[in-house]
Amino acid sequence: MKVLTPLVFALPLTLASHPPPYPHDHDHTVSHPEAACAHFGKSFRAPNVQVNLVQYVAAGTNLSLEQGYNISTCTRPSQVVPVDLCRMVMNVATSNRSGITLEAWLPTSWSGRFLSTGNGGLSGCIQYEDLAYTAGFGFATVGANNGHNGTSGLPFLNNPDVVADFAYRSVHTGVLIGKQITKAYYGQAHKKSYYLGCSTGGRQAFKEIQDFPGDFDGIVAGAPAVAFNNLSSWSGSFLLKTGTPNSPTFLTPAKWALVHGDILKQCDTLDGVADGILEDPELCPYRPENLLCPSTTPNGTTCLTSPQVQTVRKVFTDLYGSDGQIVFPRMNYGSEIPDSHIYYNGIPFSYTEDWYRYAIYNDPSWSAANLSLADISYAHAKNPSNIETWEGDLSAFKNRGGKVIQYHGQADSIITSTNSPRYYNFVADTMSLPSSEMDSFYRFFRISGMDHCSGGVGAWGIGQNAAVLAGETQTPQNNLLLRIVDWVENGQGPETVRGVKYVNDTVSLGKDFERDHCKYPLRNTCVDPANYKQPAAWKCV
Repeated sequence: MKVLTPLVFALPLTLASHPPPYPHDHDHTVSHPEAACAHFGKSFRAPNVQVNLVQYVAAGTNLSLEQGYNISTCTRPSQVVPVDLCRMVMNVATSNRSGITLEAWLPTSWSGRFLSTGNGGLSGCIQYEDLAYTAGFGFATVGANNGHNGTSGLPFLNNPDVVADFAYRSVHTGVLIGKQITKAYYGQAHKKSYYLGCSTGGRQAFKEIQDFPGDFDGIVAGAPAVAFNNLSSWSGSFLLKTGTPNSPTFLTPAKWALVHGDILKQCDTLDGVADGILEDPELCPYRPENLLCPSTTPNGTTCLTSPQVQTVRKVFTDLYGSDGQIVFPRMNYGSEIPDSHIYYNGIPFSYTEDWYRYAIYNDPSWSAANLSLADISYAHAKNPSNIETWEGDLSAFKNRGGKVIQYHGQADSIITSTNSPRYYNFVADTMSLPSSEMDSFYRFFRISGMDHCSGGVGAWGIGQNAAVLAGETQTPQNNLLLRIVDWVENGQGPETVRGVKYVNDTVSLGKDFERDHCKYPLRNTCVDPANYKQPAAWKCV
């Protein structure tokens, strides 16, 4: 295994006149931090850990990050550091043929809290933006490369240990080492431990809850990729439904835009107002036959042929296996425009191909164009390192006082939002808990109009990343990271989560609207359509 030595330069940065607010309580401030960081780099030792770099980084530094070793595919060439901190980069062996690259960012003004970040897709990419965001709040923060570098699944080929790192071992190892580092650097253990992640990071969150319930006190899990093997199969199934671009069943992006407009026409007002957002896509009884071309213009540009209507029907239908059991639920309504370039583009989905080629079959020639029900069944049964992450008994996490806030955008174009209530209800059924008792440790919020983890037409800024920081001071009501801390440490669990939408998603242009998103199973209904951009115009029912 190659040892990765990051290439780092300190570049000047012109800060905004009003830097982002980072409210946090200071439990500990490191004296003479630059000298302390240098000494720590020489003194820290741990089994299976090779320290590559320890450096003091001043607030406002723009770090240029290593782009070799396939890391350039992560598209994170640099990262601004928001606070003074000690940065530590290391390799940690997880077996004789696998290991992780781990970073720890240790702020000079420490809140006494520890946090681990997660990953996305199949990637081995440290999410530096999350390291910076959480360190800015005073967390001693770690992030790892998930056992491989870059966005390809090729490192999985014939190496189950790399797959194990991706499935669970990278995050758990990072937590164990990260807590040791935190205690050694500050001279005292953390008081509470937290996690923040979305997509694959959301799956990693629930893997931790299921298998390592003592790792975290509080978790924020977005759009979790649980039922992972089945998700990978479902993602690949759209090519079989849409066909290739020259197929009569295929819809162009322009035709999918027609479908999107028709969905809004039929279902937008179900929540009480026509605002271009579906508060609860599951309520939509969409009928694509409304777009059938008339007999006089059977191939019109503003209508659909019968084969195209059947494609739309298939896209919005649950995927079932050869045994008659559900593989994965249907795509949510609302994601048609981005998905015309992701799932409905007539080419194999890369994550599906990589997972099957390198983790399931160890056959680089396998093609998602040939995905079959037999493939789907085989992948589900193989389930390497139990990556499915579909366990319903979360008692160990609950009983030790753990808290988890789950969120999912209702216009998610990558992982259908219909899978999250399915998992929540699976946990409730397994543990025989009504929602009133689930609330003691597990709360789930549906974020209307949000795409995958962020973005979209809705009020998607909920504190899941730094995108909204420059807009206003963050509080537990408008910031999920602060809310999970408030719930764990003060017992203040959320009833709603406030989201913000900026004009053109640009903070400097000001707010477009705000909305309080409801705790599942409640849903938002507009009770004052004339003022729908105000949170008070909505009610959870």
